[in-house]
Amino acid sequence: MEPAGDRKDVILVVDDDEDIARFVEFNLRLHGFEVMHAGDGQEALDLIERQRPDLAVVDLMMPRVDGLELTRRLRADPMTAALPVIMLTAKGMTQDKVNGLSAGADDYLVKPFDTLELLARVTSTLRRNKEFREVSPLTGLPGNNRIRREIADRVRGGADYAVGYIDIDRFKSVNDRYGFSRGDDFISALARCLHRAVVSVALPPAFLGHVGGDDFVFVCAPEQVVPLTSRVSMDFEKAADALYDHTDRERGYVELKDRRGNIRRAALVTLSIGVTVSDADKRITDPLEAMTVASEMKTVAKSQPGSYVAVDRRRGVADPNHRHVK
Repeated sequence: MEPAGDRKDVILVVDDDEDIARFVEFNLRLHGFEVMHAGDGQEALDLIERQRPDLAVVDLMMPRVDGLELTRRLRADPMTAALPVIMLTAKGMTQDKVNGLSAGADDYLVKPFDTLELLARVTSTLRRNKEFREVSPLTGLPGNNRIRREIADRVRGGADYAVGYIDIDRFKSVNDRYGFSRGDDFISALARCLHRAVVSVALPPAFLGHVGGDDFVFVCAPEQVVPLTSRVSMDFEKAADALYDHTDRERGYVELKDRRGNIRRAALVTLSIGVTVSDADKRITDPLEAMTVASEMKTVAKSQPGSYVAVDRRRGVADPNHRHVK
């Protein structure tokens, strides 16, 4: 029953009851999992910052940060939004199960439980996560299926929302000049800048996903578009400058040879961001349509110099420092 693949799945057990924690840890290790243990939600958050587990088994009742609050915080953070959570609840407490699932738990286990049920819940939740909440191995961010689910959840919730599609201008020039490993550094830098920007817009929580390559998607409230895109554009250009060789950075371009040996110049990377806003004036209920329109607006943004945001909506959300296309 050892998890497939070269790397063992890492399970984080969060419980202040040492006996239960030891029981869960022993049985999971026996069946080929790596296990980390935290005594409460705050300790779990600190641990997750240093090492990202593949799944968390979380007790509902704990001191400091309890299981519900821990799950809410994990779901609100783009870097942990896709982490699957199994909630441990007390026998007969139906409301605990409801609260846990409402907070974002993927499944629950009722105490006391036996080894077979524990393993069944863990393996099935991991399998579902890999099938429906695939995560980018480079950035750790949720992928296409999870992005579509997030948009669908916003549609069902009834609130206005915005979808942004973002990629790096002239990204190929980085790979051609420095190789794919350095190119991955630029993608990772963009992921970090996006994460900081998403966190900075506070509540309601914005969502961040990685489509693949240098393509990312964010989902947020319409009023968060300007502060989010302003911050990521500014932060990424600074981060990207630091990744260029000194000579290229100082002169503001890289020199590349084409197949005929001719030298061409490529300007330093910037961002193109396309945004669609679904509100009372223009309601988009299909997640794929929302992503498609945002992608089309990103193409519009690419026709403009520098980092550029193109917004498809009837009413403007721009401030004087943003250039938007209506």
